[in-house]
Amino acid sequence: KNVKDLADVIFLVRDLINTPANLLGPKEINGIANDQFKKIVNSKKIYHSSVLKKQFPLIYEVGKGADESKQPILSEFNWRNKKRGKKKKVIIIGKGVSFDTGGLNLKLGSGMSLMKKDMGGAANCIGLTKLLIQEDTNVDLKLLLCLVENSVSSKSMRPSDIVKSRKGTFVEIKDTDAEGRLIMADALAYACESKPDLIIDLATLTGASRVALGQEVPSFFCNDKFISQKLIKSSEAVGDPLWELPLWKNYTSLLKSQHADISNISSGPFGGAITAALFLEEFVSKNIPWIHIDMMAWTNGNSFCSYQGGEAMGIRALSHFLKEISK
Repeated sequence: KNVKDLADVIFLVRDLINTPANLLGPKEINGIANDQFKKIVNSKKIYHSSVLKKQFPLIYEVGKGADESKQPILSEFNWRNKKRGKKKKVIIIGKGVSFDTGGLNLKLGSGMSLMKKDMGGAANCIGLTKLLIQEDTNVDLKLLLCLVENSVSSKSMRPSDIVKSRKGTFVEIKDTDAEGRLIMADALAYACESKPDLIIDLATLTGASRVALGQEVPSFFCNDKFISQKLIKSSEAVGDPLWELPLWKNYTSLLKSQHADISNISSGPFGGAITAALFLEEFVSKNIPWIHIDMMAWTNGNSFCSYQGGEAMGIRALSHFLKEISK
């Protein structure tokens, strides 16, 4: 049963990522998550544009340029393990950009051709949540899916726009193609408000991570040494690669903005995966353990398997890790 459950989850993640954006926008991803969890979760909330504009301004800002049928959504699913006793509160956040044109900082055709996979973080989060529930992991779980399409229209956010985030930090949008970190920032700030024991976010965030580690090895960042060591052990135990990169504090100065509290991209060409993670860390409360995973969510096939397409990455390591820490 376990192998079949795992295979079903991996194929669900792959199918979600492989489905093109004309068939799978924010509304459809939310609908599929709903179908997967409707009989299982204790509660759910769906935040649409009008609420996002007031409460999650960065998510709204990224998604507002899209067509009526593809407006931004933040979905929240809550599941509690029924066992008695104290449980760790874990919040999982997924980047769900159903298609990424780059916005007004338009990508080239070659860079856009695979961008249906920019919701790979959200797809993997849906898969991870399913695994954790199937394995009856002893946690209180909240899943947050940031669902947007990053489109080009007269309503799109512009380079140099300044937006006040949920946390109150003013963010200068220097590059509309660094949109994933914007939607994640508001979700991270929201997650911290309920003081969880751990936050995990999964995102197809930077090309820089691929340059460093290739397509098959997601990078991860963590603000807690004990947790990062445990995750590395779990990754090795189940053969699901994750590689730690440093939250190198000196690089935070690269995110300086002349006109706001922080800029959404680095002022230099180097260390892009690290500066993206440092941007996210600005929205995580100091005392809350946090893991950020930057993945390709796509495979071009290798010597073991000719399959090309969307891929589940890191979720076996994470489910093993969460079982270990919640014993």
